Amino acid sequence: MNSSPVLAVTLNTFREAVRDRILYNLVAFAVILIASAVLFGQISIGIEKIILINLGLSSISVFGLLIAIFLGINLVFKEIDKRSLYALLSKPVRRWQFLLGKFLGLNVTLLVNTIFMTAGFWAALYYLNRKFERQDQFIWVAIYFILLELSLVTAICLFFSCFSTPVLSAVFTFLLYIIGSFSADIRGFGELTHSAPLKALSTFVYYLVPNFSDFSVAAPVAHGKAVPGTLVLLNTIYTLCYASVLLVASMAVFSRKDLK
Repeated sequence: MNSSPVLAVTLNTFREAVRDRILYNLVAFAVILIASAVLFGQISIGIEKIILINLGLSSISVFGLLIAIFLGINLVFKEIDKRSLYALLSKPVRRWQFLLGKFLGLNVTLLVNTIFMTAGFWAALYYLNRKFERQDQFIWVAIYFILLELSLVTAICLFFSCFSTPVLSAVFTFLLYIIGSFSADIRGFGELTHSAPLKALSTFVYYLVPNFSDFSVAAPVAHGKAVPGTLVLLNTIYTLCYASVLLVASMAVFSRKDLK
């Protein structure tokens, strides 16, 4: 496989994302919110650190999600709308290479922005305690899970953007994220019912939608608890497999899309 077209699209996607002012506003607001967690923590004596970690990780996750959706829904639509895609595809760039480059480019953007937000989070944590403790290392696992989560959201956005408008893509992605965050509860509800069809439907939904609930480890990490290594491995494999399926599906849809 010739990787140069993919790399070129990846770098171009990253450069375009960096020019977006919405990106800076969201990252700045996330850092401010993380910093304000220090003030919220001082209101509740004895649990300052727990509040800071929970609010800090939640801020990184939520604002990363917003960045992924706001930028992801335009990955394909903007190129078609500006007609820059036609000039790009006239070169030795295949459609699947274009999509893969877009996916990787947005993931690089999310990684860079997560690094900035994480730096603000660690600065706030150090300001609160004036030191780092051994159990703080588990926070890195939570941040890694956030990156996995954002990568999965990016793949979902890319899939919907191949055949839908930006508004509908945002709505579909957000709804799928909400459903995926409560997929375990949906399955549990189905098992509590005495209806076989409802139980089968809830089980089907559980396995169909992405299971975002397994990525949320902020609460145990805030209390200094370690994240099992098996969960790290399973979440990594799950993200790679699910994102790969979505990418293949996106490529299949986009390869049949009439761009005229």
